[in-house]
Amino acid sequence: MQIFGRIIAVAAVGAVAFGLTGCGSDDASETTVTSTTSAAVPVQGAPTESKGRECTAEDIGVTGGFGEVPEITIPDDCDPPKQLVVKDLGPGSGPGAATGDQLTMNYSLVTWSDKQKLDSSFDRGEPFELALGSGMVIPGWEQGLEGVQQGARRLLIIPPDLGYGAGGNGVQPNETLVFVTDAVAVPQD
Repeated sequence: MQIFGRIIAVAAVGAVAFGLTGCGSDDASETTVTSTTSAAVPVQGAPTESKGRECTAEDIGVTGGFGEVPEITIPDDCDPPKQLVVKDLGPGSGPGAATGDQLTMNYSLVTWSDKQKLDSSFDRGEPFELALGSGMVIPGWEQGLEGVQQGARRLLIIPPDLGYGAGGNGVQPNETLVFVTDAVAVPQD
């Protein structure tokens, strides 16, 4: 069932291209991106008690290498991040993706609230194609894939305001999304 293919094609309201710098390096680095949007999304149905700290990329368990179906494990001992978290898990090469580039990506999506896989192009054997910066994907992908290099495996932890906010297309309201993406094709100029 291709849930995310439909989800990603229906971008969140106000999807705009944002620039990231320093996300295309060959080392496994983490970048936290602050959204320039100011709309607050009320958290409904989320736990009222904090676990004392926000999770980081290092808290998320990911097994498998580029091209392999990733296993994603979300911990129980920390809160979902409130900002976009981007981390290269495996290096790529060549130029980093920029606005206007046609990308081919594989992905696996796990939802934070139930820690279950919601969708995976890996499982279908069908990579997803997109034009970066065109508004055809959620803002968390537009921002989080900026600078990705061909052959890179990248973790994206996307807060609700950069995902689906009020929900829809199989995503619950105010859901944090955890993606592992593989950059199958990035223009090599």
